[in-house]
Amino acid sequence: MLAGKRAIRVGDQLLREIADLLMSRVKDPRVKKTTVTAVRLSNDLKYAKVYYSVYGDDKDVQEAGAGLNSAKGFIKREIGQRLELKYMPDLIFKHDPSLETGDHLEKLFKKLNPKGED
Repeated sequence: MLAGKRAIRVGDQLLREIADLLMSRVKDPRVKKTTVTAVRLSNDLKYAKVYYSVYGDDKDVQEAGAGLNSAKGFIKREIGQRLELKYMPDLIFKHDPSLETGDHLEKLFKKLNPKGED
């Protein structure tokens, strides 16, 4: 089995677990508006880049990043108990601006076609 395929499967599992933890177990109010969009694992499964998105301004993004970094130990411990991994990957949280970009493009398209005609 290729390492890349395992990294994708474990990444998908991590994505589901992190999203569940953020919704139900993490009490930090800074992360309540946060959406986890993707998880990319290194092929050796030692590092996981967790991409998140937040609607709001730069202050909201910075607060969410600080909240996620603050909860990193709790998240790693909970995932370690839920998943049977030999090594728990180090979590690196990165902001994903794709949702804001898509929202901005949608507003531009509405300006070009205000009546909603195809």
